[in-house]
Amino acid sequence: MARVKIQLPENWLFAIELPVRITDINYGRHLGNDSLLALLQEARVRWLQQFGWTEFIGETTGLIMVDLAVRFKSEAVFGDTLRIELAATEWTDFGFDLIYRVTKTDGGAEVARAKTGMVFFDYSTHRVTGLPPYFRAKIGA
Repeated sequence: MARVKIQLPENWLFAIELPVRITDINYGRHLGNDSLLALLQEARVRWLQQFGWTEFIGETTGLIMVDLAVRFKSEAVFGDTLRIELAATEWTDFGFDLIYRVTKTDGGAEVARAKTGMVFFDYSTHRVTGLPPYFRAKIGA
């Protein structure tokens, strides 16, 4: 079976440390895949927050996720603290990819890699819209 391959960038735009909570643990006694997605969203929103945005970046413009790939590398358990780094890559006229690396802070074991395809969406017309000219310049990518 072919495995998902996610290439890591040389430079990261943002990093945050988040704890694995008891509610993140599944019946296998480790971080659940749904909880990993929530932690990735938390990292993404915290990254945007430093620019004064949520996932809305304008009056009617927001970011929506159009695809997702995850490659698990090791387990994380309750009490672990995870470092989530992210970088924006593969820019187009309508969006970009966000690459994430998730590692444990106590020794740096890699837990997961992920990629989310993000596009700009106009909520007033309910259509994909172009890359706002200020966005890429403001985030420094």
